Amino acid sequence: MRTSLAWLNLTHEKTRLLVAIAGVAFAVILVFMNLGFLGSLSDTAAITYSTINAEVYLISPQALEITTTKPFPIERLYQAGGIDGVKRVMPLYVSYLQWRNVETRQSRALFVYGINPSDPVFLLPDLQKPEVQAALGQVDTVLMDRLSRPEFGPQATGTTTEADGRKATVGGQYTLGGGFAADGTLIMSDQNFRRYFDPFPLNQINLGLIKLNDGVDPLQVVEALRQTLPQDVLVMTQEQITARDRDYWIGATSTGFIFGMGVAVSCVVGVVIVYQILYTDISEHLKQYATLKAMGYRSGFLFNTVLQEAVILAVLGYIPGFIISLGLYELTLRATSGGLPVVMNIGRALFVLTLTVLMCSLSGLASVQKVINTDPADVF
Repeated sequence: MRTSLAWLNLTHEKTRLLVAIAGVAFAVILVFMNLGFLGSLSDTAAITYSTINAEVYLISPQALEITTTKPFPIERLYQAGGIDGVKRVMPLYVSYLQWRNVETRQSRALFVYGINPSDPVFLLPDLQKPEVQAALGQVDTVLMDRLSRPEFGPQATGTTTEADGRKATVGGQYTLGGGFAADGTLIMSDQNFRRYFDPFPLNQINLGLIKLNDGVDPLQVVEALRQTLPQDVLVMTQEQITARDRDYWIGATSTGFIFGMGVAVSCVVGVVIVYQILYTDISEHLKQYATLKAMGYRSGFLFNTVLQEAVILAVLGYIPGFIISLGLYELTLRATSGGLPVVMNIGRALFVLTLTVLMCSLSGLASVQKVINTDPADVF
């Protein structure tokens, strides 16, 4: 068996090899973390709408995403109820509320969903429990998300505190998550919503939810609604409104820009690190490379050797980077109480592996020019 010249070059200086692997692994970790946070922006929107029991949505054209919706007349929802294929229409009210921690006496903003207790708005198993349904209809009683940040204080059923200066009692819990838009969420009845946000008329809604009959094509209903309803509301399917929220977070906010820029910077860091390693290796072995050229080895052989070194560094650096990233993903989930869906998937793992190989290959292409352009006569 022949030992690869590229492998021998890398292992000749083991300390340098370890430094190179650490540098590539560092870049891989940065890419994984930024992609994880970037992916959680879209995953959060998808998770939220996937828990809502509707196929078609009405929303104000002025709304940027679900937490920044603007109210519109509930009559639009009643008009939608007369369209063929519509099984049920349900209003949804949303806003932010200052929740006081009963232990620290400090207040933080919680995102609130207001619903009619008789409407099956959410597909959450906890909300189907009779005791939770009963609590939802009680005055000044709310349901609290288990994934809300610990800074909100005790969240057990029966906890009594203040919300915007009004008494609030936790009547039950559910699991949803607030994502980047909120550190926690509440669900309350529409009547309680009116009390906490007084004056807030219930004939002005933030989101119209439309449940269709089985087998009905949502796109056909959307088209019929767009021809029927005035221009003061947008009509979208669940996929369309999810994509709208995702595009807002990724393309229109600094959050999406920062994480996207982080991926680009991470790749640049990796390219520079690998380039420095390969360039130094080539400089120290320049006489050997020149000897090979003098012996008749063509530039293609030297090019392949350096490129092999780059690919080997990519693979060796990717493995520890991937393992450490898995640990950091888990740490992020625990630190955010599961509120940020930062999870590893096969697609992302393969994408970063490909990106790492490409990143290191670019470094190899840049550094190999020194070998290709070397004249043996000049070296000796």
